[in-house]
Formats: sequence, C-alpha cells, structure tokens
Amino acid sequence: MAALQLEKQRGRYAALAIAAVVIVVGIPLWWKTTETYRAWLPFSEISELDSLQVHALRPSSRQNHVCDSIGSAMIYNRVFDKADLSLHMLSESSCGSVVVYVIPESSTLLPEDVKVYVGQRRTALLRSPPFKTSWNLKEVLSNLDVEVEQVVSTMSFGHQDIVAALSNRVRMTKVTKESMADSMRAIKSSPGYEITFSLLNPDPKSHSLHWDIEGAVQSYIQPLLNKLAPIANFSVDSQILYYAVLGVNPRFDNSVSAYTLSADSLSHVINPVEARLGSNAASSNPVLNFLLYVPDAHHSPLFIRDHSKRKVPSNAFHSPRWGGIMVYNVNEMYGPEAERPVDININMAKVMGVFLAQLRLMLGVQHTHPPTGFVLQSPGSAGLADWELDRLLWSRSVENIATASTTITSLAQLLDQIGNIVINDNIAQQVSSAVTSLQSAVAELEAGNLAFALQYSREAILASERAFFDPSLLHLLYFPDDQKFAIYIPLFLPMCVPIVLSLLKIVSEAKKRRADKQAKSD
Repeated sequence: MAALQLEKQRGRYAALAIAAVVIVVGIPLWWKTTETYRAWLPFSEISELDSLQVHALRPSSRQNHVCDSIGSAMIYNRVFDKADLSLHMLSESSCGSVVVYVIPESSTLLPEDVKVYVGQRRTALLRSPPFKTSWNLKEVLSNLDVEVEQVVSTMSFGHQDIVAALSNRVRMTKVTKESMADSMRAIKSSPGYEITFSLLNPDPKSHSLHWDIEGAVQSYIQPLLNKLAPIANFSVDSQILYYAVLGVNPRFDNSVSAYTLSADSLSHVINPVEARLGSNAASSNPVLNFLLYVPDAHHSPLFIRDHSKRKVPSNAFHSPRWGGIMVYNVNEMYGPEAERPVDININMAKVMGVFLAQLRLMLGVQHTHPPTGFVLQSPGSAGLADWELDRLLWSRSVENIATASTTITSLAQLLDQIGNIVINDNIAQQVSSAVTSLQSAVAELEAGNLAFALQYSREAILASERAFFDPSLLHLLYFPDDQKFAIYIPLFLPMCVPIVLSLLKIVSEAKKRRADKQAKSD
C-alpha cells in the first residue's frame, strides 16, 4: 500500500515537473523562436511628415525675404549694353533669389512701352512709377510693392507651380488650365533620363537622308542638359529607322494640294511607331523620344492640323510624358526629274528648335505668362534661364518630398495594420534614412538652398522606394494565424493531452483529499 502511494506521488511529481518545464521553458522558448522580427521604426516622426509637407509647400522664408527687402540700385541714364550680363556682374545673385534693379521713370534704358525687363539670370530691370522728389529710398521702394510682387511671381516658384508639381498626388482647387496642361506634359521626377532621337525614313528608295545629329545635340541640346545636371543625369542616343511608317493614312486636301493629319488622328500615330523604336533593357530610367519623320514621295507634302483645322506652324506635335514627333517635308528640295534616291541634308537648326521646345515641356519647364509691359529675354544657347532652373529645382524638390512622404506613410500604415510582416534592420535603416532626408530637404527648401533640397529629396525617394519594395516584406504577408494553428496543433496536441489530463487528475485528487480531510475534522 505504501509502495502504491509512493508510485502515485512520484507520478504526480513527474507530471508537475513536465508541466513546469513546458510552461516555464517550452512555451517562452517557442514563442521567442517563432515570433516575427520587427525592427524599430520612427512612427512618431512618420506621422509628422504631413505637417512637414505642408511647410514645404509654402514659399520659402528666403523667397519672402526677397519680396520684402530686395537689393536695389538706382541706375540713371547711361548706355545699357548687354543688359543681362551687366546686371549679373553688378550683383551675382545666388540660387533661388531674385534681384531687381530700379530705374527712373524717365530713363531711356528701356523702351517706353516696357515696364520690366527680365534677363537670362536672376536679375530684372524695373521702371519706377512716378514718385515725389522729396521721397527717400525707403518710401520709393514701398511704392514699388505691387510691381516687385509681379516680378517675383514671374521669376520664382508660386502657387500654380505647386499645383503643377503635385497634380498627380494632391487634389487641389483653383488651378489654371495652363498649369494643369504643363503638369500633364512633364515626365515624372527621376534620377536619370534617356533621350532618343530617331530619324524615320519610310521611303529610302526615294530619299537618302543625312542629318548631323551629333553636332546638333552638342550645339542645341547639350547646353540645356549641362544646366540641368543638378536635377538628373541624361544619356542621349540616336538611330535611323528605314521603312518606318505612321500608324494612320494621311488624307489629301484639295484646297491646299497636300496631305494632312488631323489632331484627332495623332493619338493613333505613336503606338505603331513605338514598336520600332526599341528600348534599353539595362536601364530603368524614363525615355523621352523625339522622332523626325520624312514623308514618302507619295504622301508629300504632309501637314499637321490642330483642332481648329489650322496648319500647325512647327508641323510637329508632342505626347505628354512620351516625347514629340516632327514632320519634315522635303518635296520642294528636288524636282520630278531628279535621280532617285535624292540626297537631302536636313536643316538641323530648324529641327532642334522644335525638339528643344518640346524637351523643355517634357522636363517640366512651365510656360511663363508675364503681365503686360514685361519683356523676357530669350534663354539663348543655354536653353534655360537661371530663374527657370530655380523654378524647376523648386518643382522637383516639392514633387520628390510629396512622393517620398506618401511612400513612407503608406508603408508605415501597412506595417502597423499587418503585425506578422517581418521588419528587418535594413528596412528600418532605409525608413529612418528616408525620414531624415525628408526633414533635411524641407529645412533646406525653407532656407532657399534649392540644390541641397533637391539632393536630400532625391535621397529620400531612393530610400523610401528601397524600403517599400523590399522583397522581405512579403514573406509573411499571406501567412494568417489560422494556418499557424493548422501547423502547430498536430505537433503540440499529442504532447499536451497527457500533460493536461495528468494535471486534471492531480487537481481532482487534491480536491478529494481536501474533502476527506474536511470530513474527518467534522
């Protein structure tokens, strides 16, 4: 009897020991070894990105400072040769700033009907309205507030530029048709772009075309790309495609004795041609295509008409965020008796003038509509004025900040909602780097340091996209809890049933002993 009691006691101790090991060691060890690793993320700083973005959308303190205290100089009657260069040498304005020089109303430096002259750089010449001779300089400048505001709004980043930069991400009201059209044309911000010039010769038996594309790129396109170097990297290539035809058949118009392409048919031109262009599979950068199409002898001359049925002066059109096509007629360069194929040298100055204008639109250089009395100097061979570059730097920085903020915020919401996604240290590092770069970009933008703001905003985009598209985020995304139970129950149930039953038996015996003891005492 004593041996039986000893055996039962030993069994109870064994069951308790096994249960204790399972509860104290097994379950914590299993829980720790199977938990989802989630590195720390700066959720509080991510939640503040919306307010950072709002600050970035405001005009910078530096820009406001320019409006309130513009560096001015009273320039009286003297010869004004090479106006822009002279003004620039007087005061070399830094990136993001505007310097306005005020001349008396009676000055002959500007024609009578010109109120403001805006140069290629960051300077402008303003004709002063009438003022009293007794006024001091401060009173004169305070009387120029309206005119100065017009100059600054023309040359610097404003509300419409914000709308254009964020049109794809933020729903805004009070947007002009011009700004919306500009935003739809511009290709999205990217660290690099590929520019391809293609010559389409559908009739090589009739035309032997020669184009100095290398020299034309160096003369007309490369100066612009050099100026845009702080914004992105550019690669340029060219090709000649033979027997490449348009996707639509032009119609012959008896009234002008020429073939025409209507505006409605232009959308059908690109797809068939694009299949012949090819692509660079080694690069993920967006591609801008510029096509020069020389019609075959049986469809010459060929003219493009707009929606009002009027002939397009440039005989070209562009497709938003894709590129442009120019039709180049050569039928007047030879007679019907000419020996075929006819050697034809293409006027690259004419062609590149069109492509340069289209390239500016594709890269986001917006149309400027100055007030009456303003004269804007042509950007010349550079293809881009300094103040236009500043506006583009602003636009790209704001666009990058908005994009990176949206990406990081979306990622944070996803990780917060789905708790079984692994967050490894690399993702946490990329997220922290993106947040830090965003904060630095906004700070530099508010200070007017456009080059640094763009650099930080690009770093923020790269880091946010690396974190968002990290493959490790998908490992446990579609592994719900019910599947976990389906895996672990067959493993743990056979082991847990005897332990639980033993514990229940021990509890039952303990209750019985307590009841017997209570009965004896009574």
